[in-house]
Amino acid sequence: MKTRIQTRLKALLAAALLTTSFSAFAQETPENYVGYPQLFVGLQGGVQETGTHYYNNWKLFTPTASASVGVHFTPVIGARIHMNGFWNKSGVRDNETSIDTKFKYKYITTDLDAMVNIINLFSKNNYRPWNFYLIGGIGLNYAWGNDSDEFPELAQYVTASNSKSRLSHNFRVGGMFDVRVARNWSVNLELDANSLSDRFNSKVCGDDDWQFTAQVGVTYRIPLRKNSTVDDYDIWHRFRKNRNEHKDDIDPSLVDLTKEVNDPIAKVDDTPVVTVPDSITVEKPVNITRNIFFGLRETEVSATEKTKLTEVVTWLKKHPEAKVTVTGYADKGTGTAESNARYAKQRADIVTKELVKKGVNASRITTTSKGDTIQPFPTDNDKNRVTIVVADGTETVKEAKK
Repeated sequence: MKTRIQTRLKALLAAALLTTSFSAFAQETPENYVGYPQLFVGLQGGVQETGTHYYNNWKLFTPTASASVGVHFTPVIGARIHMNGFWNKSGVRDNETSIDTKFKYKYITTDLDAMVNIINLFSKNNYRPWNFYLIGGIGLNYAWGNDSDEFPELAQYVTASNSKSRLSHNFRVGGMFDVRVARNWSVNLELDANSLSDRFNSKVCGDDDWQFTAQVGVTYRIPLRKNSTVDDYDIWHRFRKNRNEHKDDIDPSLVDLTKEVNDPIAKVDDTPVVTVPDSITVEKPVNITRNIFFGLRETEVSATEKTKLTEVVTWLKKHPEAKVTVTGYADKGTGTAESNARYAKQRADIVTKELVKKGVNASRITTTSKGDTIQPFPTDNDKNRVTIVVADGTETVKEAKK
């Protein structure tokens, strides 16, 4: 008995080391992925059978049920506390004595199980609707309520000490196929083999008892991290895939630079790099001027002259910081100084009104008039019946460095 327990403990230690290596592999994933860790709770039901040398094992199937709670630490590694129990059957058949009797007893098993998701371990996409877990664990079993005392003919097979309450170790190995049916819900099928003390079924034959269970169940997952709506672990794998697919597009000089940075012995050239631009950016003044002419004693803008105002408006839209000066004039060859001052002002005001009507903000316009005191066209009297529109602004241009 002691040798068998030592052997199983060694096997369990080896499984723990293997689990640790899987955990190290999982830690190579990004630290900021969401969705994990996940708390989960599960309920299962099915059948169990504990083998025996003294009876037809096909007649010893009984119902069983389980409840579990655990954590998926990463898409690969998880652990759970699993409780299984209900009632069990065993029996004795001896052709020489014509004994053919079954008896019942109750049991409960509590295990601490490690879970390794084989699909995610080898897959580049951890968000699949189905998964397969390898399960291994160790725990305690407690059996009681054996009714073999009701059958005196079993006395030579079942001793009084073994028919009472019995505490046993439990070593488990198994597998679970899990299918996700909703964001938090999944259904599963689990098959386990459990190795227990020889006296679990009240009969001592020199070998440990083996209990086999087959159960279907449902699991509910609860993310332990807030905002677990996207699993960045999957994004990480897609990044690695894209990086490998486009590795030929990487500039070789950048690869060499990376090698130098990763080499602790490599010398780093700390000479500052100065980039000399081929061109410089400057602000240059720009302007537009349009002369709006009027007929004798006229103060309305003709259709022809309105076209010039449209050109000014278009230019102003391209230069939103520009300002406009509108100045009215009158010819000195006709009229009096008083009438000419009035005409000049009216002509300046009507031009300003047209600009505002076409969308120019009035705050950008300065309006003034000179009457006939200034003649912008001293050699042509008729041209002095004019309003001159001047817009000044700046624009950014690139010039070649000299």
